[in-house]
Amino acid sequence: MCGITGFVQWNRDLTQESELLVRMTDSLSNRGPDASGTWISNPCAFGHRRLSVMDPENGAQPMHALQGDTSYTVVYNGELYNAPELKKELLQRGHHFRTQCDTEVLLASYIEWGPVCVEKLNGIFAFAIWDGGREQVFIARDRLGVKPLFYSHAKEALVFGSEPKALLLHPDVEAAVGPEGLAEVFIVGPARTPGHGVYSSLHELKPAHAMIYSRNGIKTYAYWKLESVNHEHNLEETAAEVRRLLQDTLERQLASDVPVCSLLSGGLDSSALSALAVDYYNRTGQGQVSTYSVDYVDNAKHFQAHSFQPGADGPWIQRMVDELKTDHHWIEIENGELVHALNQAMLVRDLPGMADVDSSLYLFCKEIKKGATVAISGEAADEVFGGYPWFHRDEMLNSGTFPWSVAPDMRAGLLSPEIRDWIKPLDYLADRYSDAVAEVPLLDGETGKTAQMRVMSYLNITRFMPTLLDRKDRMSMGAGLEVRVPYCDHRLIQYVFNIPWEMKITGGREKGILRKALEGVLPDDVLYRKKSPYPKTHDPQYLAAVKQQVLDILDDPASPILPLIDKAQIRNLASSPEASSNLPWFGQLMSGPQLFAYLTQINGWLKTYNVAIR
Repeated sequence: MCGITGFVQWNRDLTQESELLVRMTDSLSNRGPDASGTWISNPCAFGHRRLSVMDPENGAQPMHALQGDTSYTVVYNGELYNAPELKKELLQRGHHFRTQCDTEVLLASYIEWGPVCVEKLNGIFAFAIWDGGREQVFIARDRLGVKPLFYSHAKEALVFGSEPKALLLHPDVEAAVGPEGLAEVFIVGPARTPGHGVYSSLHELKPAHAMIYSRNGIKTYAYWKLESVNHEHNLEETAAEVRRLLQDTLERQLASDVPVCSLLSGGLDSSALSALAVDYYNRTGQGQVSTYSVDYVDNAKHFQAHSFQPGADGPWIQRMVDELKTDHHWIEIENGELVHALNQAMLVRDLPGMADVDSSLYLFCKEIKKGATVAISGEAADEVFGGYPWFHRDEMLNSGTFPWSVAPDMRAGLLSPEIRDWIKPLDYLADRYSDAVAEVPLLDGETGKTAQMRVMSYLNITRFMPTLLDRKDRMSMGAGLEVRVPYCDHRLIQYVFNIPWEMKITGGREKGILRKALEGVLPDDVLYRKKSPYPKTHDPQYLAAVKQQVLDILDDPASPILPLIDKAQIRNLASSPEASSNLPWFGQLMSGPQLFAYLTQINGWLKTYNVAIR
């Protein structure tokens, strides 16, 4: 994986902007610690930071190609899992290759097929290609948005980058936030509405979208979308197809010229990937698989089971390590480290995020990076197969809003009256929810429970899953670690999206069809274990620390968050028993302690980025 950035500006000598391009590129050094490259040829400037995964000796970027009299240049962040098949087809069409890396395959694909090349790609990617013949830049992002891409179009310039920090260095891009941005942070966040960059001048290129920028302006369009079709397979055929797709996806994603490991929580999703990886390594003679798990110092001492987190993971991790004979690494995080890393996690995102759920992943990835460059993660299985509680609880199914964010009144109440009147947070949330529901591709005549579960699946894939993919990308790439997510293969997601709900919950269990597909891959006790989410700290010292941070912010008249919030309401919350409540206000993991940490991140973001409110 890598970091990309650049700008295109007509009628201006960009050769005078080399220092700016280098600064923008170097801001992404965590994403690409192995190499750096820049290229300027009016009217285009590209920058690239490289994390070497395939063909480390070659594949430097920006990469160039000449076809006849036409020159092409690419900057690319991602992995193409069908690169071997594409390369074979391109060789048959007369193309020649100098490297073994997929960057050259991507560039040749564009030269051969033009913008429609994206329809042929299987992978995770964000890239920009300068097409000298057409005098245009072509930019695209993978179907599920695993890899990020932001852009700004102002003052006759298109500026783009993997992360906002690169764009914010450009003089035409300002760190300013208006009512929509504040609503995104305070009522939608830490999620983001697809396409929104929070900063007023920033946009996100949506997943499965491409952009062409020429002297005629910008054209943005979707090249793929989820489709609803009748499911033709019976139960046995469906389970077999799910297993086939998952195994094919994983084996493609294990390809690497650097060490690969698997993240192992002891749950269904990560255990399945680890087991399939071990089987593949055994069959191909690649040796022992390394696995990694994360927990917190003394967490078992403070753990209390509840409906969102029914049991500790440690014994199940050991169960799978013993079963698979992996080279396992137990990573434990101190609560003091967790608090300290909240600010770094915000800087990695350029926005407030999932509080210690972010900072713990960042610290975890830093430890993994000491022994591996690529990791396999079970992210997204719950969104795809229907594993979350809100798929199964009527009060959440019928909440009338995003079911992972069911405390909007409480959140709106944290804002000052003036800000509430200005941004109208509850109206904004209702509009975003209506927009999302209106997108759902229902089958003709689809009604009742079937339609309801179609909507729920679509919302999870297009609204909740991107939040976790953002988190996974920023925290891992902030540590220079590439994390691959096999459950996000678009073929698998398209197939599972159309499995009838009754079949998805085969056996009366969440993710029942996945469990059936994995019979014989995992021990039965692991296969039918009740879902437990990513671990968080239960130490009361963590709550005390983040609560004190918020109180210190409230006591400091220079705190930039103060004009935006109801200080008395937050003080009352800090002194109430609700502060330590286990009832989440976002997702499964963000409850009282995470609320205080989130407010701390917002204040730090406003201060560090000198965010203008207007």
